[in-house]
Amino acid sequence: MSELPTEADVLAALRGVIDPELGADIVELGMAQRATIAADGRVVVTVALTTAGCPLKAQLRREIEMRIEGLPGVTSVKIDWAEMTPDQKAHAMNAARLNAQSNAGPNRVPAGARVLAIASGKGGVGKSSVTTNIAAALAMRGFAVGVIDADIWGFSIPRMLGIEGRLEAKVDESGERRIIPHPLPMGAGRLDVVSMGLLVDDETDALMWRGLVLNRAVQHFLEDVAWAPDLDYVVVDMPPGTGDVQMGLARMLPQSEMIVVTTPAVGAQRVATRAVTMARKSHLHVLGVVENMSAFICAHGESHPLFGSGGGAALAAEAGVPLIGSIPLEPAVSEGGDNGAPIALGQGAAADAFGQIVDQLVNELAPPVAMAGCSARMLDAAMAALDALDA
Repeated sequence: MSELPTEADVLAALRGVIDPELGADIVELGMAQRATIAADGRVVVTVALTTAGCPLKAQLRREIEMRIEGLPGVTSVKIDWAEMTPDQKAHAMNAARLNAQSNAGPNRVPAGARVLAIASGKGGVGKSSVTTNIAAALAMRGFAVGVIDADIWGFSIPRMLGIEGRLEAKVDESGERRIIPHPLPMGAGRLDVVSMGLLVDDETDALMWRGLVLNRAVQHFLEDVAWAPDLDYVVVDMPPGTGDVQMGLARMLPQSEMIVVTTPAVGAQRVATRAVTMARKSHLHVLGVVENMSAFICAHGESHPLFGSGGGAALAAEAGVPLIGSIPLEPAVSEGGDNGAPIALGQGAAADAFGQIVDQLVNELAPPVAMAGCSARMLDAAMAALDALDA
């Protein structure tokens, strides 16, 4: 009689059974919990499903039986079905997210670019305005910045940057057609922008797309755009909330670092907490919080907290991250967005606040990869200094 398999042998065989929905093997997910092997070769394996009525149960049964029946000495297979506890479900989802990120498909975003995802728990907090001004302020400091308007339904970046026209495509050296981002020189740097607003005929067009189609549109921005290899930063205007696009971006750009935008109101702060939770469940690093519309400063210099106070600081404290900055409520901010002239390029309290936010990002929280450690830029500077000494 053949030597019987051990429990370890059975579980090892079950690593070949992949849950079609979660994309990881049932052992890693904690679904295959234990196995017993009788002296006559009968194997009983306990498998816990995320829900008792799982529609994939029959498919999983076939694959489990096939894997175990192929082991030497096995005479029969019985599956004891169970349902996961809430803690076990949380473990399974965590394992699935990690697996998805470690197997993220290739994209054309340069590996050396810091990816800043600007997110919010809900709309109406000025997330796109914050995205636009952070990107513009980075470019003014001489950086090459990619801007991805991932708010497919609510695209607004082209108007806020004063960009018109449509994106074009070209055939690259491999014979593939690639989308060319819209170049926008700014200060000593530049912005390379992609947005659905540069693909539709009219900015008033309503895109009535479901989640999977939205996610695919963002995927095109990552895979089919000819992003320049010299980008220092990629700033992503995330759609509000915690839906398909946000989860897709976390999977496709696992190197993303999130900045959460909220307003001072306690209600907005509580909703914004969901964005922090989503980031951490998706294994994204949360850089910090930006409080927008913090207070109105009148002509006499008096501060009036029209939307309450303390929401940004409360969210930052709860999340254990820094409050990167507070943007005062100024009419010039919305006027700049309407006219395609970001306030970060001008003067005033709001411009100063964006400048301080970007200073923190560049110098402390998210310095460009090319300026961290032994970099090409530092090497160029050192070589120039040596040349000067030799001259």
